[in-house]
Amino acid sequence: MGVLIVVENPRDWPLAIPDVTVVPARAYLTDPAWSEDHAARVYNLCRSYRYQSLGYYVSLLAEARGHKPLPSAHTIEDLQSQAMVRLLTEDLDALIQRSLEPLRSERFELSIYFGRNVASRYDRLSQQLFGLLRAPLLRANFERSKGQWQLKRVRPIAANDIPEGHMDFAVEAASAYFSGRKRRARRRAAPRYDLAILVDPENPEPASNPRALQKFGRAAEGLGLDVEFITRADLGRLGEFDALFIRDTTFVNHYTYRFSRRAAAEGLVVIDDPDSILKCNNKVYLAELLARHRLPAPKTLMVHRDNVAEIAPYLQLPCVLKQPDSSFSMGVVKAETEAELQARVRALLERSELIVAQEWLPTEFDWRVGVLDRRVLFVCRYYMAPGHWQIVKHGEQRRDYVEGPTVAYSIGEAPEEVVRLGLKAANLIGDGFYGVDIKQVGGRCYVIEINDNPNVDAGNEDGVLKDALYREVMGVFLRRIESRKQGAAR
Repeated sequence: MGVLIVVENPRDWPLAIPDVTVVPARAYLTDPAWSEDHAARVYNLCRSYRYQSLGYYVSLLAEARGHKPLPSAHTIEDLQSQAMVRLLTEDLDALIQRSLEPLRSERFELSIYFGRNVASRYDRLSQQLFGLLRAPLLRANFERSKGQWQLKRVRPIAANDIPEGHMDFAVEAASAYFSGRKRRARRRAAPRYDLAILVDPENPEPASNPRALQKFGRAAEGLGLDVEFITRADLGRLGEFDALFIRDTTFVNHYTYRFSRRAAAEGLVVIDDPDSILKCNNKVYLAELLARHRLPAPKTLMVHRDNVAEIAPYLQLPCVLKQPDSSFSMGVVKAETEAELQARVRALLERSELIVAQEWLPTEFDWRVGVLDRRVLFVCRYYMAPGHWQIVKHGEQRRDYVEGPTVAYSIGEAPEEVVRLGLKAANLIGDGFYGVDIKQVGGRCYVIEINDNPNVDAGNEDGVLKDALYREVMGVFLRRIESRKQGAAR
């Protein structure tokens, strides 16, 4: 069947596009023939998507049939709430201001046809809104207040809402969109499932370097997964995929967490899942978790405004102070004197009601135990940056940093206690992908933290397993997708 455009009445879509079948909505919903091709793609252009309307049921049943509709039922729900629309599009503010700044009016209406507008100067904004909201035909309304443009409303429109003067352009935009999809499909044999890998090309410290990302892609395709690298603009496209692999630095108050939440809500296999991000990104939670399960950790004190005086007597100086959502050695500081301690605690408590203070355990390196699906995948030593007490030494600029070397060990070469402790700590969080940092001081091991979304860089963590490391990770995705599909079919 290929591409299906579903409309309430075929006369609503008077646009002739090669290799695209126009189907009446009632026929799609009631004729069993339309449910037989699980590779079909459905573009729902019904007049209304309101709850329990024909348009609503077209997307709902298309999802059940594996047709990956545009828009998805989840997107339809999002589009009913303008508050949700504003949340999804909050990262577009700078682009909105740039795109609309030349306008003299106080209101502006933007019609979006498969990600394009009749005026090419609005194409980038149209593409971004289409990528986030994923409805074939959209109309966005903007208003200017106090010199700043604001997105007030976005709604899907039906084909018969296209102004007559826009009709030829809408045909061109739809044709270009569908022909682009066909070209991409011809480049590869039909994949079994679709995997999205979320990256940020501007991140100077990504979770995987470009060569590692290429290796993940090749490993996935070798297992029959179709891979697409997506960015923060593609939140609305998650319904097109079966799984999401996050390879950007994760935070809770961050677009990566929104992607994880959205992917989980849409039934995708997602690594890392929102629960793991939430837990691993808060050092206060981790300190309490390790204490409750009696896993060895540095001596720790939960610090608030009323117990600052207890830090030095309890931990001695120097000590380490941690912002709860610190990562990549950022938000982690060492206090060597009482004056430095007071100043740094005050600064950290301005951002969080609780922070973590720990005894300082100087070591030449930290162990990193990589755990996926409750199995140890790799073990490394992360050496401290030259002349510094941390693995990463940051400069004044975001891209100005120095890392210590990484040396990979086989699991059998690493100390048994390090491996055992790393696995036990990771299993307290879940069955996702974790990197457990452990300090070895004399004959004792201490869990420093449990990280979701651990680094996998070509030339570092893959030093022992080589390409097999990437196949192992992609194999977990494949098994989980198949398990979820089989469960849904029962």
